[in-house]
Amino acid sequence: MQSYEQSLRQTHQFLLDHDDYLVVSHIQPDGDAVSSTLAVGWLLSCLGKKYTMLNEGPIPTRMKYLWKAEQIADMSVNPPERTFSNVICVDCADFQRVGQTQRYFEPNASIVNIDHHPTNNGYGTIQLIRPDAAATAEILFDLLKEFNITWDADIATAIYTGLLTDTGGFRYSNTSPKVMEASSELLSFGVNGPELAETLLEEMTLPQVKVLSKALNRLQLSPKGDIAWVYVTPQDMIDCGAANEDLEGIVNYPRNIQGVEVGMLFKVINDQSVKVSLRSAGKVDVAALAQVFGGGGHTRAAGARVDMPLEQAISLVLKEVNRLL
Repeated sequence: MQSYEQSLRQTHQFLLDHDDYLVVSHIQPDGDAVSSTLAVGWLLSCLGKKYTMLNEGPIPTRMKYLWKAEQIADMSVNPPERTFSNVICVDCADFQRVGQTQRYFEPNASIVNIDHHPTNNGYGTIQLIRPDAAATAEILFDLLKEFNITWDADIATAIYTGLLTDTGGFRYSNTSPKVMEASSELLSFGVNGPELAETLLEEMTLPQVKVLSKALNRLQLSPKGDIAWVYVTPQDMIDCGAANEDLEGIVNYPRNIQGVEVGMLFKVINDQSVKVSLRSAGKVDVAALAQVFGGGGHTRAAGARVDMPLEQAISLVLKEVNRLL
């Protein structure tokens, strides 16, 4: 297996040698996915390359301040009219996480897989993967350094956004010295750190508060008090006028209860399918737990889709958590 430095050089050469790229991230994109998509777009624009940025759905409203954010097409509203032979996937641990955007990949497309998840399954022609990176944005910080380009506040804000969100405001254990060094450099380009922290980590929409209230009213704990969970239904989303992005951060509430080792949010998709978000205090590797159900993620933050009714899904996931504890 080649080194990270070799992968950086290989990716650098690939971006120089080709043109007309499709840039995609995972379904229901978070801050790192959106900022990484835009960072790649910014780089390609600097190189004079043609590119299209695409996602299966809309990007979170709170990310609209980022450079060219409006150019990330929602394929359900504005699908491309053709397929692409050069594809860059960012922040997608599993190829299936690109969702329906893969229908715009040529059958023999060259795919660059840029990601930081330990559960990444190594798909693609080129794998630029660093599992110890705090965010995919951190890898892009390294990649951009390979090019002779001038940084500005736009690209610095995009990279900073990915670092800020995936480290929980520089509070999680993935906040390494390198993350802080990179963030310091990014601030020197004019990033407004306090404003971003307020927008991305503090502000809540009214629908978000309403759906949080419904979720917390259903809070349950295991007999030992080391597992806590909540759930949200489709009707809750309708009643609260909430979007998927309004669920972000809810899983932290059960996890933050003193004595809890694993916090979970179950989002009912339909009568036979549930999405579960998992957070760990450190004793349980929730990435390994998520993989049991075909999901993935990080040691302390992961998720999966469980194709069964809510009560069965809760029972099965609880059984696995108890086994790991």
